[in-house]
Amino acid sequence: MASHFKYPPSSKPDPILLTLFANRFMSVAEAMGSSLQKTAISTNIKERLDFSCAVFAPDGDLVANAPFIPIHLGSMSFAVKYQMRLLGDDLKEGDVLMTNSPRAGGSHLPDITLITPVFSKPTKDKPKPEIIFFTASRGHHADIGGILPGSMPPTSVTIFEEGAEIVSFKIVSNGIFDRDGMLEYLVERPAKYEGCSGCRNIRDVESDLKAQIAANHKGIGLLHTLISEYSLETVQQYMLHIRYNAEQSVRTLLRDVAKRRGSNVLSARDYLDDGSPIQISVVIDEEKGSAVIDFAGTGPELRGNLNAPISVVHSAVIYCMRSMLDVDIPLNAGCLVPIEIKIPDESLLHPSDTAAVCAGNVLTSQRIVDVVLKAFHACAASQGCCNNLTFGQGGKDRDGSTIAGGSGAGPNFHGVSGVHTHITNTRIGDVEILERRYPVLIHSFGIREDDDAKESGNGKWKGGKGVVRDIEFLEDIRVSILSERRAHAPYGLEGGGSGARGVNIWVKQPRPSDLVPPSAPVSSKSPDSGEGEVKQQPQPRIVNIGGKATVLMGKGDRLIVHTPGGGGWGAPEEGKGDQAHHGHGAEIGWATRGSWAERISAQASF
Repeated sequence: MASHFKYPPSSKPDPILLTLFANRFMSVAEAMGSSLQKTAISTNIKERLDFSCAVFAPDGDLVANAPFIPIHLGSMSFAVKYQMRLLGDDLKEGDVLMTNSPRAGGSHLPDITLITPVFSKPTKDKPKPEIIFFTASRGHHADIGGILPGSMPPTSVTIFEEGAEIVSFKIVSNGIFDRDGMLEYLVERPAKYEGCSGCRNIRDVESDLKAQIAANHKGIGLLHTLISEYSLETVQQYMLHIRYNAEQSVRTLLRDVAKRRGSNVLSARDYLDDGSPIQISVVIDEEKGSAVIDFAGTGPELRGNLNAPISVVHSAVIYCMRSMLDVDIPLNAGCLVPIEIKIPDESLLHPSDTAAVCAGNVLTSQRIVDVVLKAFHACAASQGCCNNLTFGQGGKDRDGSTIAGGSGAGPNFHGVSGVHTHITNTRIGDVEILERRYPVLIHSFGIREDDDAKESGNGKWKGGKGVVRDIEFLEDIRVSILSERRAHAPYGLEGGGSGARGVNIWVKQPRPSDLVPPSAPVSSKSPDSGEGEVKQQPQPRIVNIGGKATVLMGKGDRLIVHTPGGGGWGAPEEGKGDQAHHGHGAEIGWATRGSWAERISAQASF
């Protein structure tokens, strides 16, 4: 950031302009997101909205974002700052940087970040342009290579098995798109590792990357429009005021928490399904309104892919701080100014550069949020999982999605059923679109009503229920799922019950080799036919595949995913029994949602 801007700002902001600029910055990110969604072609970005756009200060700090994916927004600042340190003065107008490496501020490899510097317009006083902002977008791409379609392999043990890793690459240099370089990074390099493939659908990925470039350019134009209205100095001053406002809000929150809890020392622990602990201790300085969050006691790096990069840890913490604020401010870097985060080296939250991390972004991040909110006694645990499902046959036929669950209850509110919670905030693909594009048939998709769901999440305030999604595969296809909360249930608080655990069921149809041939010996007797002994053909098998698995599904096989529910808050009130509550409110009001509803709404607005 330019040296003549001091933080914290010395002058007081005009409260009206402060609100105006906060919304103007957010509107820039929203416009970038709208552009990206409309011009992308993949299901992940266009339908599931698995992308984020944001504006960053010239020092790389997050200024503002639209309400996209929380796990992206905190870690994208790490990515911007890494590129600044790496390239320094080598950044020029017309450059766009591409990165996805966890050591360079990435979350996991399918999330590719494109960063564009915003330069000032030449003036008589400053003829040489300087960086005044950054715009950045991060999108989850359906495939970037690796050992399995979808680039989210449940069995990966090194990052090389998860696809293309890009530390820094100028995908656009001086306004020229480097397609050959992109093909080298996404197709050629990943295929050099044993058992791995390059990107299996490079045309879709290339198209979405160009959509990200266009979205960043859209943000640049809007920022220059804002500067032309108010001047660069005013815009950057209010950028600092917005950050300072967020900082002071978090300091007030920390003081209130210490006062309400009667202690300035907080702690919590939770576990991944494999037993790995995530431990947190929080020491609050009431005088300064600051806190030290220490993850000492967290388990070591894992051989599998539940390791989470430090950028993901910071994303989870900044999300929790913003979520606990009862004020309407943009999520920005100011939320972390009063917080010092300590992460032990060689832990699963600070893994080595070659550790597998694809599940850390979608699963471990949720557990970090659960632990932080538990320490602050904010609410019971939500489903704590993204239920990441991918399937494909190689080539271009592949899909990836996350499946909703239940949110946790809290003081004075019930949890909500069938929603994406916390870190994910994505949308599941519409059933009609899924069935049209892929060889699948959705038998059911709705709120869980099984016995486990009915008996879980009880309390004065009930946790939300998970969902059941029953998918039949119409062709032979390889299916992978990454999920948690199949062993350790989402916790309740203040006497509330734990949420329901999830379960993944494979209904496996008999294979030709399983059928009884005509010449086979008689196997049993028929009690009704009166004809004595008959041959019995095998029936479909019901198989629990566990939380993390890759299965070769046959034609007619089904996968039935029951997602976890949320924990309850408070012991049930005596005499009132178990209040029936599905997390939708006293009356269930169903509203049309999804891409089709948005299209109808847009048409009606003309």
